Amino acid sequence: MNEKTSFKNMFKSEKIKKFIIIAGFVGIGLIFISTFFNFNLAENAESNEKAENAVEEYCNDMQINIKDMVESIEGVGNAKVLLTIENSVEYVYRENSDTKTKEIEPVIRGVVVVCQGGDNPIVVERVLSAVTKALNISTSKVCVTKLTN
Repeated sequence: MNEKTSFKNMFKSEKIKKFIIIAGFVGIGLIFISTFFNFNLAENAESNEKAENAVEEYCNDMQINIKDMVESIEGVGNAKVLLTIENSVEYVYRENSDTKTKEIEPVIRGVVVVCQGGDNPIVVERVLSAVTKALNISTSKVCVTKLTN
């Protein structure tokens, strides 16, 4: 009973009532003021979307370039290329600045080349050599196989 009584007595005090009212108004004021600030949420979402689009475009361009290169190798015939990447584009900025100093391209995780000449060991070796050198990746990250009709 003493706790209930002391709790009721606490709210009878004018100082505590004023403090609660002031704290309420301050809270409402902060909420109202926060509506005027954007906090860059929309910019961050737009930036993430641009980065995803840049990665997708980079991957598509690389697949097309690799396909064109591979199809120009003797004995390959028609080819299909799948490229997988490990991360997105990274941007390096100057310290305490919005100035971009460089852009780091995504890391290539693996490449699959499916081509008509994929059953010929000489063609496979040529494709493997061309892809690994062009992308500067190890042979363990490249698979070359035969395209079925």
